[in-house]
Amino acid sequence: MEPENVDVVVVGLGVGGEEVAGRLAEAGLSVVGIERDLVGGECPYWGCVPSKMMIRAANTLAEARRVDEFAGSARVQPDWAPVAARIRAEATDTWDDRVAVERFVNQGGRFIRGSGRLDGPGRVRVGDQVFQARHGIVLSTGTRPSAPPIDGLADTPYWTNHQAIEVDKLPGSLLVLGGGAIGLELTQVFARFGVRVTVVEALDRVLAMEEPEASEVVASALRADGVDIHTGVMADRVDHDGQEFTLHANDVRYTAERLLVVTGRRAYLDELGLETVGIRADQRFLPVDDRLRVAEGIWAVGDVTGEGAFTHVATYQAGIVVADMLDRVRRSGAAADPDGTVPRADYQALPRVTFTDPEVGAVGLTESQARQRGINVQVGHVPLGSSARGWIHRADGLIKLVADADRGVLVGGTSVGPAGGEVLSGLAVAVHAAVPLNQLRDMIYAYPTFYRAISDALRDMG
Repeated sequence: MEPENVDVVVVGLGVGGEEVAGRLAEAGLSVVGIERDLVGGECPYWGCVPSKMMIRAANTLAEARRVDEFAGSARVQPDWAPVAARIRAEATDTWDDRVAVERFVNQGGRFIRGSGRLDGPGRVRVGDQVFQARHGIVLSTGTRPSAPPIDGLADTPYWTNHQAIEVDKLPGSLLVLGGGAIGLELTQVFARFGVRVTVVEALDRVLAMEEPEASEVVASALRADGVDIHTGVMADRVDHDGQEFTLHANDVRYTAERLLVVTGRRAYLDELGLETVGIRADQRFLPVDDRLRVAEGIWAVGDVTGEGAFTHVATYQAGIVVADMLDRVRRSGAAADPDGTVPRADYQALPRVTFTDPEVGAVGLTESQARQRGINVQVGHVPLGSSARGWIHRADGLIKLVADADRGVLVGGTSVGPAGGEVLSGLAVAVHAAVPLNQLRDMIYAYPTFYRAISDALRDMG
């Protein structure tokens, strides 16, 4: 089939792909956007947005239960129905992307529903259509839930985050396999709505990618919500008898009405036709340079790059790809300018937030990561309760700072508390801009705020 010539083809319209495709179309390029599932990807339908609606609802229940401690008495009766209704009506349009598709088309793009794959240099095939991209191809196909190879698991109706988000009626009990951010956020939601939740984690602590002090605070908060946590447990087998799940680990059995598996995600590169352009498909992620280039004329954005499965990373990368692509278009036929004005990707101050209660905000390196890199590490650490605001709130949490003593700058920071993700903003600026520690010590910190605890952590650092 003779290919149709267009300027750009974007394969996958998740958060990053949708951003790239829409902005390039608005810039006047002929853009074909291809998506087999829902335009917008995981975040608006099964991730960030609906999960935070669930968390907001669960946190209001928890706050109401604290009335007895601070201001009299209150009686709380959880009801999942309004939460499920809000997710359907406000967040997902009952998992219909019509509005997102129309938005892209109104920007000037051309939308095709299907699975796109590379078909040689500059070409993309989707169904029986073939497109030749004059200026480039962008791959933004994301990742999908990946279940561990546990005997019997694949034959059971276990949940991923999709089923957990879509649920209309809560189960009486839930097993959560995996103690990372997604698993713990959903765990706390269901527990606060009265579900009996058990978390099983193979590593020696939950939230293992963050500081151990943060793991301890979150684990304690979850146990206070009635969650049963088991770490260092390797599952051997999963059974389902039609009524409940049984997870076998050594000689121990864990049972529940439902099983939620949140042990990781993976990119399915073998579906992209990478071999037609000389790129290996047997990699975990697509390796990219600091302008998100995979190869000549091919860019990638989002989870598929392996640079952090976060919406903010995808949109950050999208901005770089748009700038690089438009620079390439402007310079068509002219000598390349390798030093040009295109920004380069830099992840040294990558922020991340786990939206448990208390929240865990983190940026840059953990203490362990910094030591592994051979950095001369300086650490400052204070419990949030040592600050006036933390004491007033009777809040569990902490501030932990990780500095490069030789350079005199922060390389990482963690903020755990009622507004951990918001307090993180100052730490993110400090790490990103390499603000000298002496300047941070000389700042005026408003009283009484949660973020004022940063000054205490700086003093603890010495």
